[in-house]
Amino acid sequence: MQLSARELAHFLDGTVEGDPDIKVSRPSKIEEGGTGTISFLGNPKYEEYAYTTTASILLVSRSFEARQPVSATLIRVDDVYGAIAKLLEKFGSNNHEPPVISQQAFIHDSATVSDNVSIGPFTVVDAGAQIGQGCRIKAQVFIGKGVKLGNNVTLYPGVRVLDNCEVGNNCIIHANVVIGSDGFGFAPQPDGTYRKIAHVGRVVIEDDVEIGANTAIDRATMGATYIRKGAKLDNLIQVGHNVEIGENTVIAAQAGIAGSTRIGKSCRIGGQVGFVGHIEVADGTQIQAQSGVASAIEKPNQALFGSPAIDYKNYIRSYAVFKKLPELYRRISGLERQINQQQDAPDQGQSI
Repeated sequence: MQLSARELAHFLDGTVEGDPDIKVSRPSKIEEGGTGTISFLGNPKYEEYAYTTTASILLVSRSFEARQPVSATLIRVDDVYGAIAKLLEKFGSNNHEPPVISQQAFIHDSATVSDNVSIGPFTVVDAGAQIGQGCRIKAQVFIGKGVKLGNNVTLYPGVRVLDNCEVGNNCIIHANVVIGSDGFGFAPQPDGTYRKIAHVGRVVIEDDVEIGANTAIDRATMGATYIRKGAKLDNLIQVGHNVEIGENTVIAAQAGIAGSTRIGKSCRIGGQVGFVGHIEVADGTQIQAQSGVASAIEKPNQALFGSPAIDYKNYIRSYAVFKKLPELYRRISGLERQINQQQDAPDQGQSI
């Protein structure tokens, strides 16, 4: 795909300075550049590269004032980062690829495949599955019995959507995600063994959700595990059975959420955060990486840190003291020795 500076400026609501007919086919980092690429200057720390970059087009803010000559054609926009996000989405889109269903894919006779769908080789679409319009299903994907995919869903290689689960419109699910695996449910027996608890529920993923590679989302014991509209999950996240993740909540890599926990809307969860089961987390909660949440969070819009997680500012103040504990311990030990020495010494003022 090649686009001219004129076309890109129109797409990004920007203005061109330089050759409007110059064309680019891919984005590049400003320090690497390359003929036929478009780069951007969003951080003033990288301004020196604006004068040396070999990119053909450079995206800059409207307020940028060059202190040296710039060889690249400039496109000035109001919001550089917003424009580059829009630009990368366009270059990364699969919509320009013609829809092809591989002859090496298996599609059950009772499955329904809508128009403009691509299905890669060695993909399985099982009985009763429904595939919405414009879906892009890569190689080696498994779509189980009764699964429903909305419109414009992208499933990357190795994704498994197991029986009766549901994925909404415009979702992106990255490689090797498992949706609908059994939850970690076992009943202890008198003889010390464990009996597996059957999980007969499903997973429901609403519209505009993105799920990172190697994440696992367990089906509910009964009912459904819910990932609500607009949620964004990073790589390597474990979502337990009957969990609910609220709208527009974002969760970074390696977080783990135990069963039946409900996380509210617009929360921001750092990497490696752990949640115990059967608690509720209020809307707007922000949790720092590597924290542990061991009880319900009832007040919305709090920032938390630590394990167990406490108020973020309190944690920072407490940690400042914690770092000084070895020094404080030495000082206290020294004071104790001085006191003991004074107590053991004879009274020099006593007459005989």
